[in-house]
Amino acid sequence: MLQEKGTISINTENIFPIIKKFLYSDNEIFLRELISNAVDATQKIKRLSTLGHYSGDLGNLNIQVKVDKETKTITISDSGIGMTADEIKKYINQVAFSGATEFMEKFKEAQDANEIIGRFGLGFYSAFMVSDKVEIQTLSHQEGAEPARWICDGSTSFEISEGSRTQRGTDVILYINAESEEFLEEHRISDILKKYARFLPVPVQFGTKTESVPDGEDEEGKPKYKQEERDNIINNTEPIWTKSPSDLKDEDYLDFYRELYPFSEEPLFWIHLNVDYPFNLTGVLYFPKLKNDFEVQKNKIKLFSRQVFITDEVKDIVPEFLLLLHGVIDSPDIPLNVSRSFLQADSNVKKINSYISRKVADKLSELYKKDRKAWEEKWTDVGIFVKYGAISDEKFYEKAKEFLLFTNTKNEHYSLEEYNAKVKDFQTDKNGQLVYLYTADPERQDSYIQAANRKDYDVLLMNSPIDTHFIHHLEMKLEKTSLKRVDADVVEKLVEKEDAAKHTLTEEESNRLKEVFEKAINNPSMKVEVESLEAAAMPVTITMEEWMRRMKDMSRMGGGGGFNFYGSMPDNYKVAVNANHPLVNKILKAEEAQQTAMAKQAFDLAMLAQGLLKGADLTAFVERSVATI
Repeated sequence: MLQEKGTISINTENIFPIIKKFLYSDNEIFLRELISNAVDATQKIKRLSTLGHYSGDLGNLNIQVKVDKETKTITISDSGIGMTADEIKKYINQVAFSGATEFMEKFKEAQDANEIIGRFGLGFYSAFMVSDKVEIQTLSHQEGAEPARWICDGSTSFEISEGSRTQRGTDVILYINAESEEFLEEHRISDILKKYARFLPVPVQFGTKTESVPDGEDEEGKPKYKQEERDNIINNTEPIWTKSPSDLKDEDYLDFYRELYPFSEEPLFWIHLNVDYPFNLTGVLYFPKLKNDFEVQKNKIKLFSRQVFITDEVKDIVPEFLLLLHGVIDSPDIPLNVSRSFLQADSNVKKINSYISRKVADKLSELYKKDRKAWEEKWTDVGIFVKYGAISDEKFYEKAKEFLLFTNTKNEHYSLEEYNAKVKDFQTDKNGQLVYLYTADPERQDSYIQAANRKDYDVLLMNSPIDTHFIHHLEMKLEKTSLKRVDADVVEKLVEKEDAAKHTLTEEESNRLKEVFEKAINNPSMKVEVESLEAAAMPVTITMEEWMRRMKDMSRMGGGGGFNFYGSMPDNYKVAVNANHPLVNKILKAEEAQQTAMAKQAFDLAMLAQGLLKGADLTAFVERSVATI
């Protein structure tokens, strides 16, 4: 073979320095790209053999990665189809660099390395992110082919000459630059391989491992073992998502989950995705046990393309409410340039997003219908997914209405339809509005719950981090229905009836009672009102209006927009003085100093019931209480 020198035909001499500069933060992806090329070459020779276009012995098809600290090289070797000198010119000098001119014009628009790699066809040339020089030694599978060598020092000049490879396949040899010597550490390469090559369809070998193997028997007839060096294959070539669900057992899914997430609790259940039209997609999504921990780690779903790990940033591919799930998705139809703006414009991505949402809804519906009791037992964990989905995905909400459950303070579970039937006769107010009562903290709000129960009202448990938004969403969806927390007002006003209780105080007595409490409380954020409540109710009840507390809750959760305004406002409470309580008459008949003391004590008791009595006020209350014993 004649030696040949040449230049890559592009319009600039500075392409390689720009690649190095732009891709530096993601420079580890060079190994992903080069191993992916090796996998493609290996799968092509297997395909040619299957079709009868290659009759030679396939031999060992393992891909090998070797690190040599002395020569400062990394070598990626495969036994794939190999290349001739002409194919090197075509695929390395022309095709692989076909996007170079466009890249030079538009690289400033690129958001990350993945976008540059995928969009401009620079996969092979990512090797120059870490290399001063790259060499290819290759021998084509074609009969009579001669080995070829290509070498380039990171400029646009290259050299092709006779190669030294004697077996079919390709070696890509990287001469690591001074800034990238971290990649000459075996643990660094091992970590990258575990990240990107863990489930590649072709065995990838990196180093060796020692194993105990049988070695006959000893004098007593007991088996002996010896230590042998074996190839260290780092990947599982047939991960669970590549298999048919009919060939798998529950334990297979659980084993794979443990492989992905060691030390995690077992998942509740899983969904096996498998579709080949109108796009190709496989995967397994697991529902982890969340309970009320909404701030769990997201980005636990891993995206693959033909078993090559791409990213765990799957925000545009998976509906947002399902980012709490764990598992894998593999699709060759997702563009490898996983940049958010590019993904959103891709029609396949939108179809995949809709498919996953529908598939999850169908699975949840199936579980609900199959075993209602088991579904209720899982609801504490599953509820956060369902509520999140109902809020964020209209189509999901339409399906979720049938399996969405309400849980009350008695730990009873009802579907939306069932609950409506349960409470409509008791909890419809004088204006025909149905009122769902709820608590966010049953222990702290116990006195309010008991007051509601005395009127035969039911109280829902709404204590997940997402419930503030879920409640707001329900009110928009349910006709003539509102939701009120049990401490949003006195119970008589939560569900206002025509036959409201009356009191016998004169207008003068009511005004004087109000003044007594205002003086005793001495706090402008506490608005005192005299109310007609049942005699058995507390003498003083402290509440915050539903809309105000809800806006504040949303602000604390990062609701943004106008909610932040409410978050900055001081807390304002209503102090309802029960005009029908026996204590009221005692206060009105007492001397002025005693009136103030009695009113203050009753107010502090109400503050204590709401968990609002703190610091010096709490200390003073305790001391006053002790003095009366």
